[in-house]
Amino acid sequence: MTALKTLLQGLYQRLTQWRQPAEVTQQETFSISLDLVGQRQVSPWMILAEMLLLPVLLFWVGLMVTPDDPLWLNSDFPWIWFAPLLLALRYGPLVGLGAVAVVFLLWLSIGSINDFPKLSFLGGLVLVMVVGEFSSLWLARTRRAETVQAYLGQRLESLTRQFYLLHLSHDRLEQDLISHPMSMRDALANLRQTAGSEADLASNSQALLRLLAQYCQIESAGVFLLKGETLDPQAVATMGQFSSLAADDPLLTESLASGRLCHIGGADKASLERTHYLIAAPLVNLAKETYGIVLVEKMPFFALQDEILQTINLFLGYFTDGMTLGSWSRQLRESYPLCPEPFAFELLRLLHVRRGTGVSSVIVALEIRRTAGSGGLIQQILRMKRALDEVWLAIGEEADVLATLMPLSNTASAEGYIARLETWAKQKGGKTLAEMGVFSHVHTVNGSPEEVLDRIMVIGDRPDAA
Repeated sequence: MTALKTLLQGLYQRLTQWRQPAEVTQQETFSISLDLVGQRQVSPWMILAEMLLLPVLLFWVGLMVTPDDPLWLNSDFPWIWFAPLLLALRYGPLVGLGAVAVVFLLWLSIGSINDFPKLSFLGGLVLVMVVGEFSSLWLARTRRAETVQAYLGQRLESLTRQFYLLHLSHDRLEQDLISHPMSMRDALANLRQTAGSEADLASNSQALLRLLAQYCQIESAGVFLLKGETLDPQAVATMGQFSSLAADDPLLTESLASGRLCHIGGADKASLERTHYLIAAPLVNLAKETYGIVLVEKMPFFALQDEILQTINLFLGYFTDGMTLGSWSRQLRESYPLCPEPFAFELLRLLHVRRGTGVSSVIVALEIRRTAGSGGLIQQILRMKRALDEVWLAIGEEADVLATLMPLSNTASAEGYIARLETWAKQKGGKTLAEMGVFSHVHTVNGSPEEVLDRIMVIGDRPDAA
């Protein structure tokens, strides 16, 4: 018996080592088998019942067929071993070994330990362990395959949802592109072209309405100018089927009284029932002087949102400032005589936009140390100026400062501009901007215009403007 026990232990160790590399251990394999059993909704009590009853059932059949040899140990084929083999195939080696133990107890019930058929039981035990090990390996592989399949199914579902959202986003971008055929910078460039003196307000109003229709989806609107303290009932510019002026409209009255844009979404119930307009936006300059009002009667429902209202405010402020800021910029240049007039003019306009709409702008100030070839470097950087940007070259004692005013931009845009300069510098001379003696400073356009210009002039050993 000791030799048989030693032989069985050696066979068991050999069989547990018989697996592919990176396979799980025997204990993990059986736990995986039990997990799969749980996934198949097989109760542990059911497994125990099968382990006990299946050998007993075959033993009972043996008693009925061959009463002298109910375990078929002396027959042509040992049918009793079907029970452990089937259980080992289904549940793994441990359940099969349990069934072998039941068969052993059944043999003890009919025989003596001295007549124990060692070779028959050894062969059956080895066969059950081999079959159980095979079952464990394939159960583990099956579980891994099911896990991978479930993961791939989840990934496919996630990718399907992302693709659907991307499709919706693409459709929305197409709609925005159709409704906004130009960028904000293009719109401001057009506003610069239409800006003129106060006498040109009537002639430029039609161009303003076309721009609002293109960018803000306005369908029906009119521009009315003030004559003294009352509105001229004759519109200087209209778009769509605009009706006549309703001078007592509550939205119009509130907008002129407050000097700010009013829309139907912010009106009270009484005004909502009486008003004829969706938006009333006054034409107010930097000095709080009102020239007239823009009245909107029709526009798409989904276009009446905060972004569109802010854009209308921005366009109207930019438009009216272009007619009146000439005198303000001349006053500013009296304190800073060497500041270019376009730079001062645009700075005042963007400060007004900042206070009126909250849209930010930035100034990128490049401190350029005087070295060999610095003059050519400045000319190269000036060629990279964008269409709406305004520049001011301030000459100092030891360094020059090239200030670039970037309308409607944030610090991310400024960092992108600096990154493009870095790339250009490496491609041109194989050096960084710092190695070429160029140091960047980013300032947000806020506060008073004097504060903004002072921040530029103190860069680089306090250079004097020139």
